Amino acid sequence: MKLTAILLAGITSFAGAVAAGPPQDAARLFFSRSFPGSKPAYMEIRLTRDGKTQYREAPDEADPILFKLSAEETETVFTLADKLDHFKRNLESGLKVARMGDKTFGWESGAEKHQTTFNYSLDTDAQALHDWFERMCESAYYYIELERAAKYDKLGVNAAILRLEAAWDRKRLVGLDQYLPLLDRVARNESYLNMARERAQKLAEAFRAAAAAPKPEGETKAQ
Repeated sequence: MKLTAILLAGITSFAGAVAAGPPQDAARLFFSRSFPGSKPAYMEIRLTRDGKTQYREAPDEADPILFKLSAEETETVFTLADKLDHFKRNLESGLKVARMGDKTFGWESGAEKHQTTFNYSLDTDAQALHDWFERMCESAYYYIELERAAKYDKLGVNAAILRLEAAWDRKRLVGLDQYLPLLDRVARNESYLNMARERAQKLAEAFRAAAAAPKPEGETKAQ
């Protein structure tokens, strides 16, 4: 019952928030994962057609992490939602597999609203969309980690940047522009360790170069 309440609260909160946001006929996507015992136990993403993204770790969180996907990233995610018929059908595999958390996909466009919840899906488009949402969550998590270190743990900034760089190498980051103000701030501030400043500058340069690079046919600029 508690899990159901959390999921319903997330969807209700999503619908209420977007109603006052973009035009009512603009499509909006919702994702949540509830997995008690994991860290964090709850994550959600709300994405609009213009790429604006909100990340929360509680359905009623009043101060979400905000960032923006590129046009190519946004188009890829919405195309997958289109392929999944805007979540009108069940995506659960029905297989007896380990519990990996309840994932909810939600779609809203004007009066059209659909959602589906699953533990594990065999649908390759659902798997791909889930991976995109997870990358959004991971990207927000690394931003939170670096921001906290920059504010409260200057000696820990280098380690936070190393973890961000490792995520970049694993192609787990999206919305790269969100990191640039933080990385630039570290690079220019002499109160941080030199190694952290140098690494921040190099990573910011890599992110800017990736955003400016021509997009290979059939791929997005996202790593």
